[in-house]
Amino acid sequence: MTSVKEFRIEEAATPDELGRGSFVFTDDYSVFDWGKMPDQIAKKGASLCSMGAFNFELLESQGVPTHYRGVVDDGEVVPLREASSPPWQMAIELTQVPDLPHEGRNYDYGAYHAAAGDNYLVPLEIVFRNRVPVGSSLRRRTKPADHGLELEEWPDEAVDLDEPIVEFTTKYEEGDRHLTREEADTIAGKASIGELERVAREVNRIVTEQAEAGGLSHEDGKIECLYYDGEIRVADVVGTFDENRFSFEGTQLSKEVIRQYHKRTQPEWVEAVRQAKEQAKRENVADWKSLCEREPDPLDDDVLAVASDMYTAGANAYTGLELFDAPPIDVAVGAVQRL
Repeated sequence: MTSVKEFRIEEAATPDELGRGSFVFTDDYSVFDWGKMPDQIAKKGASLCSMGAFNFELLESQGVPTHYRGVVDDGEVVPLREASSPPWQMAIELTQVPDLPHEGRNYDYGAYHAAAGDNYLVPLEIVFRNRVPVGSSLRRRTKPADHGLELEEWPDEAVDLDEPIVEFTTKYEEGDRHLTREEADTIAGKASIGELERVAREVNRIVTEQAEAGGLSHEDGKIECLYYDGEIRVADVVGTFDENRFSFEGTQLSKEVIRQYHKRTQPEWVEAVRQAKEQAKRENVADWKSLCEREPDPLDDDVLAVASDMYTAGANAYTGLELFDAPPIDVAVGAVQRL
């Protein structure tokens, strides 16, 4: 089980064949890599499942291969529009996910790929950025010139990009690690790093255009991919408010809202998380969470209600479907602004 969705196996993948299974989305949420937080956001799971299904069907219609099979409705696998209510369960094809041995923070990707063969989940996250907001880690790690921008330093305001920036990070390491292209190429195994980037750019284009049709701006996001029989397919979930950052008329519409709320209202816990991660790096310890001296507090009910409306109203706006009984997007965003 991941932090926000359950993983069910019907037929396990083999070295030669994809398996079958499903994601069951929950109302749990996670911020700062903590895992399951102490409360839930109503209807969040159904909104993520619905947006993910909508995007997979959109990708498939434009020739992008995915692992999506449909949503589960009364035990049947159907397209999103044929579901009788917003779905919680997504049917998918499964690939192999070998163990990734490690000693401390040293990970053995050679062993991973020796077990993976030609059917495996690529142990990378491919990140695309259409905007560089204030506070982005990209500003700490790179200069504008590294991305072909005619700026000596990053300005005090957000930077909109004419050409998206694509980066690679680790997926299965205890803490996300940004990679050089050469490191990512090694970790990807048989999967072509150039093809992974091409697929990410195409997904970004499609999600960005769909967001604009719904009155939203798509700022950044990520994909995960599987490699099977020489082909790269988009896996996990795509284009939701947890995987991507969207905004509406300048206001964030994503999990970032909850992250920033914790920064403002629980700064001691956020700082304890930061210190634990830094200590883990210094001591070469993979499990940073065991070093954290504080636990997060639950959120107030009114905050959870605002978050629920953000997810459901946002899903309606993005898909153009009346999936949820939710306020109009401008009303939901107004409540977000007042948090």
